[in-house]
Amino acid sequence: MAEKKPKNPAPPGAVAELHQQIETDGGRVLSFYREPYGGQWLVLAALPIELVEPTPYQRNISDTHVRKLEGVICKIGRFLDPIITVRIAKSDHAAKYWTPNGNHRLSAMRTLGAKSIIAIVVPEPSAAYQILALNTEKAHNLREKALEVIRMYQELVQLDQVTEETYALEFEEPALITLGLCYEERPRFSGGAYHPVLKRVDEFLQKPLRAALSIRQQRAQTALALDDLIVKQVEALKAKGLTSPYLKSFVVARVNPIRFRPKDAPSLSFDEAIERMTQAATKFNPDKIKMDDLAKSGGVDEVDGIAPKSLFFIAVVLFLR
Repeated sequence: MAEKKPKNPAPPGAVAELHQQIETDGGRVLSFYREPYGGQWLVLAALPIELVEPTPYQRNISDTHVRKLEGVICKIGRFLDPIITVRIAKSDHAAKYWTPNGNHRLSAMRTLGAKSIIAIVVPEPSAAYQILALNTEKAHNLREKALEVIRMYQELVQLDQVTEETYALEFEEPALITLGLCYEERPRFSGGAYHPVLKRVDEFLQKPLRAALSIRQQRAQTALALDDLIVKQVEALKAKGLTSPYLKSFVVARVNPIRFRPKDAPSLSFDEAIERMTQAATKFNPDKIKMDDLAKSGGVDEVDGIAPKSLFFIAVVLFLR
């Protein structure tokens, strides 16, 4: 006769250890349970708010969003949405609880004077690096995504010797790593203009993260050098009286080597694509561009979430004003 499995098995040792650590840190475990999808163990706890902080590589908070959360919490008189945390113990300081999903709520509760905050504590510290997958609190734009990815990358370089593919879920796509480095050096970089090309030619590097970072930095520099050329051509177009905010996207689309490339043609590498774009940008002649060219163009795939039809409709309207 088969042995019956208990309906409510005891949590594994790692969860019991986490329970003890939370209590030692001055928190209070309210419950532990298995989440309904994968059956993974989680701990629901009240944590001292001074021990909770955002992961060091995520985006900056939005003051507007924080103020809105403060108003909602005050209005309903309750904090109902636990943050996600992982316990990070380091030899040089007391344990902290990093939140990859909940920084805005954490900031709002701090401003409101809360001494503790309710959190779902994930036993596996690796969850701290799954910020893009976990963070549904406020939609990311391209710049925020890229900066979070490169900050996470720079943290992992110090901890791990694995390749980029090991963290493919966390990084989401290889182009975000390169774009993140571009944004770090040039905060107003127009990543949305280049993203449609880069996401088709950039690939995860099969090297340890430290070695791969040097290659990424070189790629970022070539992308920024290309941007310098594009900016010069945009300024030349503006001098002709074309003042649309989407001129850069238009020029990038015109020098995009993938745009009309046959489907059966061999894929271009990152270096090949940037080199061809650089050559095309150098030869670009602003004097041959007319207002109708922008209106007829369909070359821009997306600019920070704006669909091409909407993008060019807006551009045409701006030109005709």
